[in-house]
Amino acid sequence: MIWYTLLIGAVAVERLAELVVARRNRLWSLAHGAVEAGQRHYPAMVLLHTGLLAGCLTEVWAAGRAFVPLVGWPMLAVVMAAQGLRWWCIAALGRRWNTRVLVVPGMPLVTSGPYRWLRHPNYAAVVAEGIALPLVHNAWMTAVVFTVCNAAVLTVRIRCEDAVLATAGAARIDHVSG
Repeated sequence: MIWYTLLIGAVAVERLAELVVARRNRLWSLAHGAVEAGQRHYPAMVLLHTGLLAGCLTEVWAAGRAFVPLVGWPMLAVVMAAQGLRWWCIAALGRRWNTRVLVVPGMPLVTSGPYRWLRHPNYAAVVAEGIALPLVHNAWMTAVVFTVCNAAVLTVRIRCEDAVLATAGAARIDHVSG
């Protein structure tokens, strides 16, 4: 269980790194005339993602979940792949990537990197990680609760982003992390 706690800690540190990047990019976007949308659902998103990490640790430690190698190792590979996809999204969007929905007027839609194939590739990473991270150490209740709640939050979030894209014309929202 110690190594799983270290894994969750590493993911938490990675999330903090994302927030540093997001803050820097938000300041850049605002300096370039960005307009923010979706402020009302943002706190729910933060709470949900914080809850995922806390839930993973709480369930494993409190319920004494055992590591099941047949499930745990493949799920760890999915978690690593999700991190790779997330950072590919961040690299593809550059300064326009953010945890918030920001519109920088006149910016073209990003169609490189994973955006060549998927409209919201970062959310594919979020969904994969939300299922896999708890299952690395058999925290199946956390995986189920997060997945259901995340589906609700992503429904709102993606509708918000798509509406902004539709009204922004050629402008590109600063894509988000999950």
